[in-house]
Amino acid sequence: MAQAHGDVGRVTALWLNCVMNLITNALRSLQKLGSQPIISITMARLPPMPTELLTLGRRVLRPRDAAGVYHNPAGEFRRLARGGALRRVAHGYYLLPPQEAAGDLGWRPEVEHLALGIAVADHGDRAALMGLSAARYHGAVPRAHATGWVAVAVSRRPLDCGRYGQVVFVRRDLDGLDLVAARTPITDGWVTSVEQTVVDLARRPNDVGGIEAAAQIAAVLLDRADETLVDELARAQRARSALARLRHHLTLR
Repeated sequence: MAQAHGDVGRVTALWLNCVMNLITNALRSLQKLGSQPIISITMARLPPMPTELLTLGRRVLRPRDAAGVYHNPAGEFRRLARGGALRRVAHGYYLLPPQEAAGDLGWRPEVEHLALGIAVADHGDRAALMGLSAARYHGAVPRAHATGWVAVAVSRRPLDCGRYGQVVFVRRDLDGLDLVAARTPITDGWVTSVEQTVVDLARRPNDVGGIEAAAQIAAVLLDRADETLVDELARAQRARSALARLRHHLTLR
């Protein structure tokens, strides 16, 4: 009986020693490779994405984008979303997360980045971040907001993106706006320039919570704006009175 207990003890000790060696070797491998194994494991579990969708140049995808790839694009997108390769952000719109966010269900894009991605998917280069979203893109609004503002050439209703926020489309003549290139993790596109954003804040202060909030944001932008260009834009866009009102509030601060 004592012999049997001794054999069991030796077997248990050998088993524990093997387990400890396996854990030690695994930890050493992780220390050498950093977080790469974890990312590789996560990526390996995700359903593969067709090359045709990966080369569109944007991460907002619509089932219609895959009409030439899948027999049933809507069904395949739902399958990819269930597998974690895509995130459904609104009816008919899906998001392909950046590689570093793959498998991270808590990741969310900045709402202005998502707004531009949706607008570019639908309108191509006839869309631009504006107002509050442009101000945040230019670094004048540090706090994240739940609404993305995009200028487009047609009338559209706001798009509810659930936990990702809301996208508001404002019909504007994009040819008359001063735009600069925008680069985001979701897509590249256009954004109103610093000077144009100041004029927009003057014309549409209620979009950011009123004239006081607009003046506070504009003060940050004006520190690096070409005020001559601001005046020229205001004159061309019939916004001189609105700009004067904004500047008046700046003097009261």
